[in-house]
Amino acid sequence: MKIKLIKVGKTPVDFDVTSDEITFKGYLEYDSGKLILLKANLNGFTLCQCSRCGEEFKLEVDEEVKFFICDGVFDSDANIDLDVVESFDSTADIDELLNSEIELIKSDYHSCNNCKTE
Repeated sequence: MKIKLIKVGKTPVDFDVTSDEITFKGYLEYDSGKLILLKANLNGFTLCQCSRCGEEFKLEVDEEVKFFICDGVFDSDANIDLDVVESFDSTADIDELLNSEIELIKSDYHSCNNCKTE
């Protein structure tokens, strides 16, 4: 799902996409300058590798995601507290953002139930 950033205003643009067993549901809203706020929730399960034993297991995901999307190059001198994703084609590719968030979660340290009890 791609959303043209020029169509995002002060009225939120809702989205709801699913990848395997994870749902990414939220909205895009104009903030200021070239910045669009993305606020969403990730809910579901993803396959993850245990950092201790290496076994694959299903990890439950329930996280709030909040960052900016910049239409073009981000001026790093701006004083903001959130991460910024740059878009060079004036679109927000929600599927790509979902996959990036899933990979970010997977890259963290996780333990399967067997390793948690040891």
